Amino acid sequence: MTTYKGWGEGEAWGNSIFYKVVKFVTLILFLAPLLAFAQDDYSFDLSEIEKEIEKKPYTLGGYLEFMPKIFRLDHDAAFYKLNFYNRPEKDYLDEYNFKLSMNGAYKKGISEVYIRANINKTESDIKPGTDVAIDEGYLSVKPSSGFNISIGKKALKWGKGYAWNPVAFVGRPKNPDDPDLSLEGYIMASADYIKTFSGPLQAISVTPVVIPVYEHVNSEFGVRNNTNYACKLYLLLYDTDIDFMFLKGNSRPDRFGADFSRNITPNFEIHGEFAYIDDITKKTVDSAGKTTQTVYDAESYLLGIRYLTESDTTFICEYYRNAAGFTGEEMEGFFGLVDNGYNAYVTSGNETLLKKATTTTEGGYGRPNPMRDYTYLRVSQKEPLDILYFTPSITCIYNINDKSYSLSPEILYTGITNLELRLKAGFLTGHDNSEFGEKQTDYRIEFRARYYFDAANLFD
Repeated sequence: MTTYKGWGEGEAWGNSIFYKVVKFVTLILFLAPLLAFAQDDYSFDLSEIEKEIEKKPYTLGGYLEFMPKIFRLDHDAAFYKLNFYNRPEKDYLDEYNFKLSMNGAYKKGISEVYIRANINKTESDIKPGTDVAIDEGYLSVKPSSGFNISIGKKALKWGKGYAWNPVAFVGRPKNPDDPDLSLEGYIMASADYIKTFSGPLQAISVTPVVIPVYEHVNSEFGVRNNTNYACKLYLLLYDTDIDFMFLKGNSRPDRFGADFSRNITPNFEIHGEFAYIDDITKKTVDSAGKTTQTVYDAESYLLGIRYLTESDTTFICEYYRNAAGFTGEEMEGFFGLVDNGYNAYVTSGNETLLKKATTTTEGGYGRPNPMRDYTYLRVSQKEPLDILYFTPSITCIYNINDKSYSLSPEILYTGITNLELRLKAGFLTGHDNSEFGEKQTDYRIEFRARYYFDAANLFD
């Protein structure tokens, strides 16, 4: 039996000293909010209740969105060959997206129900269809201003990074090309306990989380038929936001991490994240289709800054080290598999290698930014030349390992009430066997029109 490097060499995880310490700390963190809640002096403030009665007990809003896109396809790229090998050859691909996103809440007393759902319709030659999804839907109970319990589908935002979040243990990964998009949550039970102080330690909060994983419950989270536990401890210490978090369970490898954020000046902020994953399993494939499985401990981290100039120019810069990512050699093995599979299909019609490549794509090679070292830079200028409601920006994601990159200029206009108009392009540059050089498109152009509405007013 092979023993992998971990905490407590030569010991099984369940018998290691580290496991016992984590188990004890987990118990303390999960009980802390309940103990503190029980010890506090609680009284219902009638004035606050009266204010709540005066407010509407419900909210209902959302937006309508129309987004046409056009893609310039790269016939020599690996992902074009993989996705179009059995389709008619195309130089351009058109896509039209329609979306209705709605969110609503109903509050009664100390309880509140919240839901956020989307209807997406896509017209495309590749993957047309209509998708209806509930991104969030949960019940929360708030017996006091500092204590809250939630159960249902919820999107938790852990981490201080803008483009990536290596410590987002209980959330879905962002799309670095559009990191402000709302994400789908997981079904969970969670709580928040917050306590404020006077002194260097200004606030503390504890967020325990329970995530079940079964066939029809969070099945994409990891190995099924398991219950997973996570917790985040937040400190506001010396005007610095600090988080410590962990995830323990059998659906995913155990992990723990920390992050911080601090304003050096009112216009200059620094942030960072660190994540340790114990015994992560990575599957790689070579050009012949042979799969190799490696188990190791991964340490990922992120460092970033955000700076706002006197002229309202915002700079966001981040470095991301993804220790769970692929090396350049491992990516070349995958690209070689696609090339060999495509040649076999053209000469004999054999799809075996291409189907193997498709499977490995779903296992990791096809995710955004699958390699190890990246930098992110975004520069935006608010109302240049005194053009009101107009914000141009440009974003660059650079792969340090293979020197390929994406460049995305955009312009945003918000001069019409409740209407947001965005024109964006994306250009991919890289040599053969590089991440962005092997994407299926050379560039894309998209336009997004989004109209926000408050439907609650219709019921007045």
